[in-house]
Amino acid sequence: MKRINALDASWLAVDSEDTPMHVGNLQIFSLPEGAPETFLRDEVKRMKTACEVVSPWNLKLAKPGPIGRVLAPAWVIDKDIDLDYHVRHSALPKPGGERELGVLISRLHSNHLDFKRPLWECHLIEGLENNRFAMYTKMHHSLIDGISGVRLLQRILSDSPTATGMSAPWSVGPKKKPLGLVSDTVPTLQGAFLQAIDAVKEQASSTPQLVGAIGRLLTSAVTSRAELAAPFVGPQSVLNKRVTGQRRFATQQYALEKLKDLAKEVDASLNDIVLYICGTALRRFLLEHDSLPEQPLTAGIPVNIRPADDDGTGTAISFMIASLATDIADPMQRLAAIKESTRTAKEHLQKLPRNALNQYTMLMMSPYILQLMSGLGGRMRPAFNITISNVPGPDHTLYYEGSKLEAMYPVSLIAHGGALNITCLSYNGSLNFGYTGCRDTLPSMQNLAVYSGEALEELDQLISTERSVKKPASRKRKAS
Repeated sequence: MKRINALDASWLAVDSEDTPMHVGNLQIFSLPEGAPETFLRDEVKRMKTACEVVSPWNLKLAKPGPIGRVLAPAWVIDKDIDLDYHVRHSALPKPGGERELGVLISRLHSNHLDFKRPLWECHLIEGLENNRFAMYTKMHHSLIDGISGVRLLQRILSDSPTATGMSAPWSVGPKKKPLGLVSDTVPTLQGAFLQAIDAVKEQASSTPQLVGAIGRLLTSAVTSRAELAAPFVGPQSVLNKRVTGQRRFATQQYALEKLKDLAKEVDASLNDIVLYICGTALRRFLLEHDSLPEQPLTAGIPVNIRPADDDGTGTAISFMIASLATDIADPMQRLAAIKESTRTAKEHLQKLPRNALNQYTMLMMSPYILQLMSGLGGRMRPAFNITISNVPGPDHTLYYEGSKLEAMYPVSLIAHGGALNITCLSYNGSLNFGYTGCRDTLPSMQNLAVYSGEALEELDQLISTERSVKKPASRKRKAS
């Protein structure tokens, strides 16, 4: 049995019928050439019977009740996993399009995980048009975050289109031992004492930087400085009301190279362009619903703090907060404001040593967690208006049992006070957007996916216009 760390435990503590805390991944494959009609049925059977279930897939809560989840959360290994329950075979009415798939994923993502079992499900979905199928996998956020989830699922895939007999997702774990569940040595009193001394030394060495970082946030919040966006300074909006348990899911896909080229032209980062697209789409969406706040919306942006060689699971993120400049009508001025806000937020985070980032994250996010646990989420000013993530994924074509992976979309979580989450995942030259929202709080949420595409087209046209204006001026200077 292994106790769960504070950040992972917080996802269990705030889990409720209206706010299930699981995250998901939707993978779309094209069937191998000449695949039999029973290909997917045979594959489901093989995956259930010919594999071992490893960590974190075999972990369940020691005390699954509400009190045990909050007061003493711990993992134990489930040695008798019912794969017929966890692995499910579904079908769309043929020919199933993107809309039908989105409706099914919305329904599946709304369903709660069973706390008496390992906290995951995998659904193989056939009947997708153009000879394709989908795999939707979800797991509780206390076991996995966006980065570790993509890495875990990527490990079952192959670079070869002819590879067969491949492992099921739940038979492949992280390279390193997850969550410290198994120890190489028997713990001793002396060892525990030395570990405690090291922890105190590490915390003491980072205390001045932590105090300085929290002080800067408080100063920004009190003085309403625009340079550094702080928690709880964003406006109340329709995005920040109470949510119900039903979800709606939508997707959008863009060429990654195009986004990078646009970023280079305006001296911005890829993340700046993502925030611009999202902020512009949100501005239009809220204007159409006559609910655009006068103050700019703020975005909570998860930042990966996992070392590059760390293949473990669990949560390893910090947060920065940036303005989406939704109060600015002019597109290029909006982009400039977003760039300045993210630059300031990055500088703020970079002043902290790596060993202080977990403590900083807990200090910054604890009021948000307390909001949710106390029932005040969605009833008072939000920590930030929306969560927007950008997760790096595989940069080349991958296969599973000869089936080509065409796209991957993240399916995220929402909570009271945050009815919308936008997460991006790169794969093989594309950036795939997953929009997860509350079905009841945000009607017509899928329009955001359309508006995001139009925001990108508008930015491309504006940059092209600026480029054409600058070229004649440049030639004229050379002629003189």
